[in-house]
Amino acid sequence: MPQGRVDGSETGAVVALTHEGDGIVREGKAVFVPGALPGEVIRFRRSARHRQHDDGLLLEVLEKSAARVTPGCAYFGICGGCALQHLSPEAQLAAKERELRDNLERVARVTPRAWLPRLAGPVWGYRRRARLSVKYVAKKGRVLVGFRERFKPYVSAIASCEVLAPRAAALIEPLSAALTHLNIRELVPQIEVSVADNAVALVLRVLTAPGSADLLALRAFETQHGVRLYLQEGGLESVRRLTEVPYEEPLRYALPAFALELEFAPTDFIQVNREVNEALVARAVELLDLDAQSCVLDLYCGIGNFTLALARHAHTAVGVEADERLVARARHNAERHALGNARFHRLDLGEPAAAHASCMQKAYSHVLIDPPRAGARAMLPTVARLLPQRLLYISCHPGSLARDVGMLVHDYGFILRSAGVLDMFPHTTHVESLALLESPAVRGRAA
Repeated sequence: MPQGRVDGSETGAVVALTHEGDGIVREGKAVFVPGALPGEVIRFRRSARHRQHDDGLLLEVLEKSAARVTPGCAYFGICGGCALQHLSPEAQLAAKERELRDNLERVARVTPRAWLPRLAGPVWGYRRRARLSVKYVAKKGRVLVGFRERFKPYVSAIASCEVLAPRAAALIEPLSAALTHLNIRELVPQIEVSVADNAVALVLRVLTAPGSADLLALRAFETQHGVRLYLQEGGLESVRRLTEVPYEEPLRYALPAFALELEFAPTDFIQVNREVNEALVARAVELLDLDAQSCVLDLYCGIGNFTLALARHAHTAVGVEADERLVARARHNAERHALGNARFHRLDLGEPAAAHASCMQKAYSHVLIDPPRAGARAMLPTVARLLPQRLLYISCHPGSLARDVGMLVHDYGFILRSAGVLDMFPHTTHVESLALLESPAVRGRAA
């Protein structure tokens, strides 16, 4: 049991982290303590009680973890953009691997034959995509621009961000100042940031169209800071350039190892961490082990981030995506690189009819799946029917990955060859992972 004191505080040993990055004291009723790390002995006070656990307030670290480091951001602990800056990057990635191991053992009831080396990249200034909250606070007399506070609905009052790409981080204070002077300052709830290799794009979500004075102010900001401003008054179809120009070079990012430059729109999904994305694409190609006869199916392909690289090493690469705009972008990217062996289809993979689409009836030697957080459960029977030699599953949620891997192994006879993690979001609790499976057909041929 944690040892109590006269002042109501207790001492206890921290044994693990929650999914949100809080330290867990398990002696007696579990207590979740933000800021505490596994291996530490802490003094804390229970701040809220729940049925299964209590919340705790860290008062003092009595015995520090060797992995504890000084946070690199002055706003850590207040801003909710990061949760693990007090833990060394190496220890963060090790914790994420433990979470994947636990999910595979507990949910999938399977262990990979091998663990892949962890993929890591820069831990500061890496974030090229972000959604910033915006709020005019009358008491402060200004607009705040940043991430939400941790566990609170308020926008953090920050002047900088150490994980945002420097070109975007430098805009936080200027944006705050510029938006404060707009007539619609209370009607701009969000800014979507995209840092391309060739430009910085900011999409301002506006609840009403800005008037002429506000438009002039925004255009002045755009010119002064060399950014591209967009307005969004409704859904994605309403996104439009603040200043119309006869021609503007599209936003793009490179995959230099594959001689590719992918063009994208400011609201398109792209991987947050450029360097880790490059390493991930290279690892995907390596693990799938393609040759000139390979025919690859890439499900949830987006703008072709994996598909086009795979096409460089395969006979055919077929990408499937639900969003027609992304499909159009993927086709355009293939045409720009004269990749006639890369083909794209618009298909909602969550619909039962997807299994009967013509593109799902072909023979594929390899399959790559990169689904949203909910996973690809609905597509597993179809994927299993294809009997690919290798299936690479890339995931942004270890729970859905483990569920789907468990089904592939226990229901369809696949073998989990290897698994591993990558640090796409350093200093956060997001766990990105991948699993390489082999179909029972390959095992049968080997036998």
